Amino acid sequence: LDERVNRLAGALSVEPGDRVVWLGQNSARVLECLLACAKAGASFCPVNWRQSADEIAFVLDDLAPAVVVWQDAEIGDTVRTAREKVPAGRWLQHDGDDYEALLAGGVPDDPDIEVDPSEPVLLMYTAAFAGRPNAAMLSHTALIGQALIIGRLAAIDASYVYLNSGPLFHIATFFSTLATFLHGGTNVFTPRVDAEELCRLVDAERCTGAFIMGPTRKQMKEANADGRYDLSSLRSRADAPWERYPGGYGQTEVVGMATFAALGAGATGAHGRTSPLLQVRIVDPDDRDVAPGEVGEICCRGPLVMNGYWNRPDETAARFRNGWHHTNDLGRREPDGSITFVGPKTRLIKSAAENIYPAEVEACVRTHPAVADCAVIGVPDPTWTQSVKAIVVVREGAAVSEAEIIEHCRAGIASYKKPRSVAFVDALPRQGLTIDYDALDRRFGGGGYPGSGA
Repeated sequence: LDERVNRLAGALSVEPGDRVVWLGQNSARVLECLLACAKAGASFCPVNWRQSADEIAFVLDDLAPAVVVWQDAEIGDTVRTAREKVPAGRWLQHDGDDYEALLAGGVPDDPDIEVDPSEPVLLMYTAAFAGRPNAAMLSHTALIGQALIIGRLAAIDASYVYLNSGPLFHIATFFSTLATFLHGGTNVFTPRVDAEELCRLVDAERCTGAFIMGPTRKQMKEANADGRYDLSSLRSRADAPWERYPGGYGQTEVVGMATFAALGAGATGAHGRTSPLLQVRIVDPDDRDVAPGEVGEICCRGPLVMNGYWNRPDETAARFRNGWHHTNDLGRREPDGSITFVGPKTRLIKSAAENIYPAEVEACVRTHPAVADCAVIGVPDPTWTQSVKAIVVVREGAAVSEAEIIEHCRAGIASYKKPRSVAFVDALPRQGLTIDYDALDRRFGGGGYPGSGA
């Protein structure tokens, strides 16, 4: 692996500070590309391959990558459309012959580069502020620190076999990959979630851990109804009640986790105690610490905190104040010092493992010529936790159907973000100039927002 990474680091011909984008599904080559960027002083960004061509083009334009490593199978047409919009830098197809040919011509020696561990190595797109996503810049130090903590809490060692069944464009799956790698375990990769294939891989590779959410677990149970696959090696999954580390609070900006339920037995806070590599404060709007038991904004500092948002100086400045990263999330410190996450200051919709930000969906709905105004809420969904519901005001004299709104969004944003239902109203309720989302929740059955208890 080290020789392959060295060859790739040289063959990519990237300079310190350059960006390398991955436009493809899960593969061992994702890890190779990250490690190659780490040795070359570049930054690696795995992009959500489920996005539309316009969304991918936005990322390419935003990052201006030196190299785009892309995949033709399943997503080739979308990628080519995005490439026409934003040609970007050098393009390397990983699922053809080009990737291995490039490695064969590379130099097997370590690059002669001194890399600063405080510099960014991984860029992860996260919350959409004002309708656009932002790339959190995570340093070498942050990734290694989080991998060490996860490895300790999840008891990862050389015998651990991790099935990378969750998307590697999410930090919640990537930090488990890195923890497994750092502790000498084995990473098994599958390009996408397919229940029968997951059963086959667990059986064949004797996987001990995997990122498997509730709906997929049900599908795996159905796929293995006849017991043809031996799944007894699997001792942990993403939502298993016996899993030791996922319980807690975090966000991409702190490499996924800031508190862990596994830290401190008997803690009264629902989300455990603070990571050993972070400090956490709970503050009021004037950045003053609130008393234990009172709700305030969760703020963090320490080596796990991101360096900032790529190409977003204003957003970075808004989040970093008085030496602390302001998470834009609400929580409280219990009397025993443990933390309870209350909910996001902004309204987040959680659909399975995906975070959906209403502003992004609303921006897409509003581009329909028949739409005068809209609001998006999350409604409880027995399968996906929540689903997206759009509340639409139609322009005078225009007409549009629920199906047309949904199809319009399917073409403009990733399919999982599209509304699953649409309601039409004459006007949106407001408090002053602000849409009254609570009133919409009450009228249309919204709720189930993470941490809100609603």
